[in-house]
Amino acid sequence: MFGDNLDRIVKAIEKNYEADEIFFTKPGRRFPSRSEIKDILKKTRRVIFPGYFGEEMLSPKTSPEYFIGELLIQIERSLRQQIILALTYTDDKCSGPANVSQCGECAAPHIVERTADVLTAFFDELPVVQRKLLTDVEAIFEGDPAAASKEEVIFSYPGLYAIYVYRLANVLYKLDVPIIPRIMTELAHAGTGIDIGAGADIGEYFFIDHGTGVVIGETTIIGDHVKIYQGVTLGALSTRGGQRLSGVKRHPTIEDNVTIYSNASVLGGQTVIGEGSVIAGSTFVTFSVPANSRVSAGEQEISVRGPEDKE
Repeated sequence: MFGDNLDRIVKAIEKNYEADEIFFTKPGRRFPSRSEIKDILKKTRRVIFPGYFGEEMLSPKTSPEYFIGELLIQIERSLRQQIILALTYTDDKCSGPANVSQCGECAAPHIVERTADVLTAFFDELPVVQRKLLTDVEAIFEGDPAAASKEEVIFSYPGLYAIYVYRLANVLYKLDVPIIPRIMTELAHAGTGIDIGAGADIGEYFFIDHGTGVVIGETTIIGDHVKIYQGVTLGALSTRGGQRLSGVKRHPTIEDNVTIYSNASVLGGQTVIGEGSVIAGSTFVTFSVPANSRVSAGEQEISVRGPEDKE
């Protein structure tokens, strides 16, 4: 009977709590909240794409200052709390509990100071993120004949949502905020099937078509006007080195105006796909190719096209 075995089971699980991997080794500290981060993503999307994801009725002729300001205040308050939690949890200098209120008065002074710096940089970057996302909308609309309008792209395309979350997460990643960028991209991954590492460096006019199963590794570099299809992996050749590979460039570089078709895998930190190249579907590429190349699936042949042959 379960009741007869309960004490034994409880003691066995309690013993496992002594393992280093269990977060209870940092008593009193809390992880950032996934639900709060999801809400931050929702509210920030309303700021960047007003009128699509909320009840606000805005037009170019109205004055949106109050709407923008009110939402940014809400986002700042929530994000401040989550950043304090993340920094406190990962900072060995912090010895006290992280029962942080929205004002952050329980956090260590150096955590509060660093959080303020991060927030300033993050919100300063929001207009830049918005401008890049507008180029992504343009790329998707121009590149997909099935797109009826840019409004449809913004409101319904999973590829754009994954790119949106990535662009926000990337700002926090570059500011060395722990945990939160990964939570953001995993929320997008769960919702879209598109997995973009927060540390990837992705240029403007980026287009993910269909998107399901796309994987873009943390150290990937992608130029401008790049288009990739479903099932594409931009990954590492091997991760057997484990944590020794942390910070090492493990993923490929994709230069401007490259198209990579469905189910292709481009692997390796030294692999460079030259500008204007086309990678055919279901290819497995572990070598660099020059500009204006076409890599075919059959025998992995490379043919270099002249400028007059560009699609």
